[in-house]
Amino acid sequence: MSDFCYETVTSQIVADGVRKISLNRPDVLNAMNPSLIADLAQAFEDANRDSKSRVLILTGEGRAFCAGDDRKAHRHPESESEARQLTLAIQRVTRAISLGEKPVVGAINGWAVGGGFEWAINCDFPIWAESARGFFPEVSLNLFVTGGVTSLLPALVGLNKAREMLFFGERYSSAELLELGVAWRMVGDEQLQSEALAVAQKLANLPPLSVRAMKRVLNQSAFQNLNNAMDRETEATIAGFMDPQTTKLLQDF
Repeated sequence: MSDFCYETVTSQIVADGVRKISLNRPDVLNAMNPSLIADLAQAFEDANRDSKSRVLILTGEGRAFCAGDDRKAHRHPESESEARQLTLAIQRVTRAISLGEKPVVGAINGWAVGGGFEWAINCDFPIWAESARGFFPEVSLNLFVTGGVTSLLPALVGLNKAREMLFFGERYSSAELLELGVAWRMVGDEQLQSEALAVAQKLANLPPLSVRAMKRVLNQSAFQNLNNAMDRETEATIAGFMDPQTTKLLQDF
């Protein structure tokens, strides 16, 4: 079987050894809800087990990569256990992307916000469209980042710049993100998908054993604290969810 079926994500073989996984809620800019989060984690786990898939592409259908939390459909956790379950579901996606054995090429289009920005950073080869933008609104909403970015982002941009990006929530262009090292490559909007496919095919033509070993060793060496960071992010995120001020800030955002 070349295609896997999910409610909010598409997953299909698009070239020999290359599988494209697309967030598929374009009417809401691929905003995150529980279904999308669960589907994306399952899609990556299935793809990592699929012998026909040697390289994975992650992108978003429509005008955005992922606009972050779906605030219109947001239902605030009513208990600490519910908040923990939601946070761990988001972290499951990061583990499947960053710690999965197959390289992931990101094709980042439009907005990448909050958790969507985190997933873009989780990709091994994030290619950003020229018009794409990213930012972290979490601190302004009394929330906390997930996706291991408290470990990944300082490793990419340095601690001082990571502080700026995470505390102030400023919006960054793809050109700025390329200069910072968050984007691996920037291309014109119309070239994004073809460039991602070309990079994925180049990776797929390499020996799978050495490619998987290289991803594993590089990520384990560069991001030794990733699992610890996600554990700490989980506790901070739960605390934010349980603070009554958070609900008001989310409604007013």
